Amino acid sequence: MTPSLTIGKSHRLAVLTALVILVVDQISKNWARDNLAGEPPREIIGTWLRFTYTENPGAAFSSFTGSGRIIGLIAIGVTFFLVFLIGKSTRRTEVFALGLILGGALGNLTDRIFRGTGFLDGAVVDWIDWWFIPTFNIADAALNVGVAILLLAMLMSGSARHE
Repeated sequence: MTPSLTIGKSHRLAVLTALVILVVDQISKNWARDNLAGEPPREIIGTWLRFTYTENPGAAFSSFTGSGRIIGLIAIGVTFFLVFLIGKSTRRTEVFALGLILGGALGNLTDRIFRGTGFLDGAVVDWIDWWFIPTFNIADAALNVGVAILLLAMLMSGSARHE
């Protein structure tokens, strides 16, 4: 008997979540490139929320500029690790959070693959400029929300065990 690859209902949730984030992220980045590149910031709510087109060849907060290939290779490794974690996860909240993180990682990895001229040297498009946070994108938001959900779920499951 040969083993079959089956995806459980909760794992489909992670795949669907990741795909939605990836698609929305790429559509929004293409919109930002087409409508914001070379333009002054577009004020949405005064200076509190603006749309500003930037390209980030580095990591978060423009750190490690010029290290796109290394960051891209790390992102590929993280992607495989996330897929492994999703396969091992049994709680829907955890699976959903991992799907958000996976979608965010894939969104920014897609930029590194397709928005450059060489292997993994593309810059990540950022366009949401919230007054106290460095400019970010949908993928970044999904990553952060996913991590926050995972942390809250871990804290809540840990406190439930100690009661």
